[in-house]
Amino acid sequence: MATPLRIGFVPEHFSTPLHFAQKHFGLDATLIPFPSGTGHMITALRADEIDIGIGLTEAWIAGLGKEGIEGDGGYRLVGTYVETPLCWAISTGAKRPEITAVDSLKGGKIGVSRIGSGSYVMGYVLADKNGWLSTPGTEPFSDTVVLNTFEKLRNAVNSGEADFFMWEHFTSKKFYDSGEIRRVGEIYTPWSSWKIVASTKLTQGGLDARVKDLFEKLDKGVAYFNAHQDEAVEYISTNLDYSAEDAREWLKTVEFPAKTEGVKPEVVSSCISILRKAGVLAEGKGMSSDAMVV
Repeated sequence: MATPLRIGFVPEHFSTPLHFAQKHFGLDATLIPFPSGTGHMITALRADEIDIGIGLTEAWIAGLGKEGIEGDGGYRLVGTYVETPLCWAISTGAKRPEITAVDSLKGGKIGVSRIGSGSYVMGYVLADKNGWLSTPGTEPFSDTVVLNTFEKLRNAVNSGEADFFMWEHFTSKKFYDSGEIRRVGEIYTPWSSWKIVASTKLTQGGLDARVKDLFEKLDKGVAYFNAHQDEAVEYISTNLDYSAEDAREWLKTVEFPAKTEGVKPEVVSSCISILRKAGVLAEGKGMSSDAMVV
């Protein structure tokens, strides 16, 4: 009897096809939520606490592309979970009149969940897009405040501990609607937004059969999700803290792949080149794009 896979995931609307794979198609796995995001899953993979992670493309690639990672890096990219880019909302405190637009954030304090997380990496992509990286080696922000959770990020922009943070649009929207935080702008990832990674223990000498089974069940979960959108809305609005209206709006923006196994090499290489330009990764250092993918 094979041991069930331990799968790390972010308990947001995007996790719905994974839920369906387990509920309707018998995916044999222990699903472990990581509300603090992909950076935390990288730590867990390297500590052998999970076998699989489903998280943000830029965080996985930054985690393997950094110079001086220990050992074999702990994981490899094995599959694609979401085809569409992610809309990162840029948020500040409800009572921060001095922050009027994205331009006001240059040299400010950025709140991130973890160093190396999507919220951290996208700060550099934002800085690069706005021309704040004029001098190589200088930081675009006066401070990077590590806050672990979405709730602590929201508190920090209201207390002044941080000036702004970036988080997925629909997860943030509820807190704009309630007036807890204020939206300053948005930025889309220049790549497809979610990838599946496996511990290197599962990728040596070919992919572990349990990972193949995961892809098969996930593909069925995705097909079911596409065919049963009312059930998806019901699940998201009942279990995941989104309104049914927001869940329906999100469904119009997201596309999951029909086949989850495999990663397009050009997605990885284009992500690496943007992360180098943004100063997250160093040219000629760290793992090559080919080495990151199994």
